[in-house]
Amino acid sequence: MSVELPFAPVDSVIRRNAGGLRVGSDATEELARRIQEHGAELAAEAAEAATADGRKTLMAEDFGVGTAPGKDDLTLPIAPVDRIARLDIDDRYRVSMDARVALASILESFADEVAENASVLARHADRRTIKAEDVETYFAVRD
Repeated sequence: MSVELPFAPVDSVIRRNAGGLRVGSDATEELARRIQEHGAELAAEAAEAATADGRKTLMAEDFGVGTAPGKDDLTLPIAPVDRIARLDIDDRYRVSMDARVALASILESFADEVAENASVLARHADRRTIKAEDVETYFAVRD
């Protein structure tokens, strides 16, 4: 599976949570992959909710968001998030702009949580660099 998100915005999310630590490119790549997997899962669940309501368009409320935040406030770009939303759903579904922005907001919060915890794990390992293993360890401990 190729990663749809560009690494630069994902790297920005990690760095804002790194608290002065360096960030390995492998950590950025791993987090981008995890964001994509999570986004595809959320979109599949949202498609089920839309189908239950007799709709073919995913709306912000299908993602549990009443109103979408402003897209200018987000670090993650909307176009790749739209492609992520469509990974595991049929072509018959449409994704409204509010749904795209809502999903981007959810994924950015998810990325912030992972990045913050990965930085804690890197410090605990007495390292100055966040690595992919910190992101992987976070998911292993979380599950």
